[in-house]
Amino acid sequence: MNKTIQTTCPYCGVGCGISAKVDDAHHRLKISGDTSHPANFGRLCSKGSALGETIELKGRLLQPKVYGRETSWTEALDLVADSFISVIDKYGADAVAIYGSGQLLTEDYYVANKLMKGFIGSGNMDTNSRLCMSSSVAGHKRAFGSDTVPGCYEDFEQAEMIVLIGSNAAWCHPVSFQRIRAAKEANPALKIVVIDPRRTVSCDIADLHLPLASGTDAVLFNGLLHFLSEQNALDSAYIEAHTEGFVEALNTANVDIEQVAKACRLNKDDLHRFYQWFAGHEKVMSLYSQGINQSSSGTDKVNAIINCHLATGSIGKPGMGPFSLTGQPNAMGGREVGGLSHQLAAHMDFSSADDIERVARFWNTSNIAQKPGYPAVELFDAIYDGKVKAVWIMGTNPVVSLPNADKVKQALQGCEFVVVSDCIADTDTTALAHVLLPAQGWSEKDGTVTNSERRISRQRALFKPAGGAKPDWWIITQVARRMGFEQAFHYQSPVEIFREHAALSGFENNGLRDFDISAFANMSRHDYDRLQPTQWPVNQAYPQGRARLFDDGKFFTESGKAKFIAVTPRLPVNPPDQDYPLILNTGRLRDQWHTMTRTAIAAKLNQHKAEPFVEVHPVDAQSYGLVGNSLATIESHWGSMIARVQITDSQLPGNVFVPMHWTEQYASRGRMGALVNSIVDPISNQPESKHTPVRIKAYQPAWQGFILSRGELSMVAPDYWVKVKGEQVYRYELAGLSLPENWQEWAQKNLSDNDGATPQWQEYQDPAQGNYRAARIVNNQLESVVFIAAAGSALPATAWMQEVEQRRERLPERNWLTGLFAKTELEKAERMALLTGKPPVGVADVGTIVCACFNVGEKTIQAAIREKGLKTHQEVGRCLKAGTNCGSCVPEIKALL
Repeated sequence: MNKTIQTTCPYCGVGCGISAKVDDAHHRLKISGDTSHPANFGRLCSKGSALGETIELKGRLLQPKVYGRETSWTEALDLVADSFISVIDKYGADAVAIYGSGQLLTEDYYVANKLMKGFIGSGNMDTNSRLCMSSSVAGHKRAFGSDTVPGCYEDFEQAEMIVLIGSNAAWCHPVSFQRIRAAKEANPALKIVVIDPRRTVSCDIADLHLPLASGTDAVLFNGLLHFLSEQNALDSAYIEAHTEGFVEALNTANVDIEQVAKACRLNKDDLHRFYQWFAGHEKVMSLYSQGINQSSSGTDKVNAIINCHLATGSIGKPGMGPFSLTGQPNAMGGREVGGLSHQLAAHMDFSSADDIERVARFWNTSNIAQKPGYPAVELFDAIYDGKVKAVWIMGTNPVVSLPNADKVKQALQGCEFVVVSDCIADTDTTALAHVLLPAQGWSEKDGTVTNSERRISRQRALFKPAGGAKPDWWIITQVARRMGFEQAFHYQSPVEIFREHAALSGFENNGLRDFDISAFANMSRHDYDRLQPTQWPVNQAYPQGRARLFDDGKFFTESGKAKFIAVTPRLPVNPPDQDYPLILNTGRLRDQWHTMTRTAIAAKLNQHKAEPFVEVHPVDAQSYGLVGNSLATIESHWGSMIARVQITDSQLPGNVFVPMHWTEQYASRGRMGALVNSIVDPISNQPESKHTPVRIKAYQPAWQGFILSRGELSMVAPDYWVKVKGEQVYRYELAGLSLPENWQEWAQKNLSDNDGATPQWQEYQDPAQGNYRAARIVNNQLESVVFIAAAGSALPATAWMQEVEQRRERLPERNWLTGLFAKTELEKAERMALLTGKPPVGVADVGTIVCACFNVGEKTIQAAIREKGLKTHQEVGRCLKAGTNCGSCVPEIKALL
């Protein structure tokens, strides 16, 4: 029987509500936005819309594994507990660690943190949220005395000016961006400013883009503070009544517009316009994300932004204030329970002896940790150095996502005991585990998450667990009991954990701490199951929650006043030099999520950007001999990767951009983390992922090509390969440094799947031109096809760039070929097309996919514009539906127009 369940999206920190129609009998979902959820009001992005396509069981980890063999839960849990006990007895509690994830639910996080810090007695519990939000945490703590986001999403509609700082919200927080777009359309007077070295698609709605030099954000906002003072745009009464440290902060920010423009490499008039707009509008919001946080001075950058809002008294009031756009679905929840290594729980931390004693009494433990543990980068350095002997990794893929990722891989290869809890069997990290524990996937999990605006929402189970998969909280609890902590880990359901978490938040609080959800401490199972999205605090004073904080001018510092922080700007630690002259910037894509373990399952999400790529400015492309759509090797002091070149003036000269998502499961040399330097902010310990010196050079293979196959292939992998899952087809982009002796033998070896069928082979080979094409057909149905372009014997000796252009012309577009795999029987013209590389007459080539939601290609949009005279993206939407769901592709549609 079908049923509809309201749950929450597992991707970014927007925290969108989802309405899932569940077909248990066929294990299928129909996904739509929850129109009643205040985070999205029914909107979904391309990733959220495709969630129903990510629940297949292929590739799932369904049974525990010990040293590569499947086993029982009893054996696996016993081994984990015994191994941790053994290491602790021999080396001490600090020789073990847990590394968690913003993908964990709050209840999972709570018990993991409690086990490590409360009962094992070590601070070594950190999380991948360290990589994205810890600078924001530290900046909030310094300014407000608490890790508090003052505002809420409602402020988007009430603002007079919105500043996006180091945030490509159009791709990274699409639903929030569409809300801002709608606010702009409803109120054209709303000013939008984008501050980012890249001209991203978020600039589509911007009145002003400031492409500042990488790493100079603190200079820009110090200059703004100075300008506000010079223009008498300060709220002096607010500063006097509710803040401290203003004079010191202003003195440190003594830079004028000329100095700022020079340091940031900005047009002085554009900079002045931004400063005037900020000073001239009362309701200003500053939305910032990884471009600020992922820096060796990220905390200072956060405080430089907050300083400007404190100076104008624009904190916690409608339509104004600093707003951290959280990266993960439960990064905020992880912070609430103490998931970072310097925290305890419920916004208490190791900096206070009273907090340590208070949490120990609440947990009834005599073995609570007394000091912070290793933060993420230091943790894996400690594993590498042999200081940490056993690590438990939960729901994340650090071999891909951490900086200096090759060292992380080496660290885990040399670690005595590695446990990984995950729902996916094969990742770069699970490959290095001694014990694999099958955790439940998104559609099976039950608990809570907290989004960027402090809103707690329920994530509800849609299906029964697959195979032997268990909830993370249950796995942790079972290990804790085996380690001798039975009394403290007696939980039978997530509501019991949530109640304890809520009770701790109110324990001896008395208004001293911002995080307080004590109204939920006695919640019934019935009420937990029906919990509606609610913003904390939720307590006796605010039983229905509170949208904004600090509107009363009261903060959580010792004095009760907010603190200005005197910021002395620091440039990135590793500047470019003669050997590594370019600055690498990294980030997310529109349709992929983290390390692709979930999004790559959905075919539609792989079409927009199918390969690892590097964006390069035309001037740099010419300087380094790069051709668009060719391959390039990018190298840093820490590692290297290969990526497809995209030449664009959206980059500043001297800067390149690479996305973060590809792993060794999907690309031979696509791991961006291998390049990134491991320098961290000394306050937040967040890595500087936005600024690594690199060099780039053309990758010059002897041949390039691609394979399309109905089934997944086990190939003898060439030097470069990328695997792309499509609808009914797998696509492999390939390149090799040496030519096979015989292309026919190579093709038949790699395309055959030993299924017992008798295939027909079609082949075309032109050695003089370097062309080879083959198709494998079974029962007149296309099973696989390969196209190869190599340097032919008849081709003149040309410059490298010309040769690349020739090869590209000899390789057809992939999309029309993929459509042949949907046919039950090939027509004669289609069989001939397999040899010519050109679509049959009347067969449309849709081109590169622009709209992932409705699978609309670039050439389809261009044809409609040309043939029907379409003038606006709205007209394109009415004609083709492109851009009418999440809207993330609207900037690209506008570019085509």
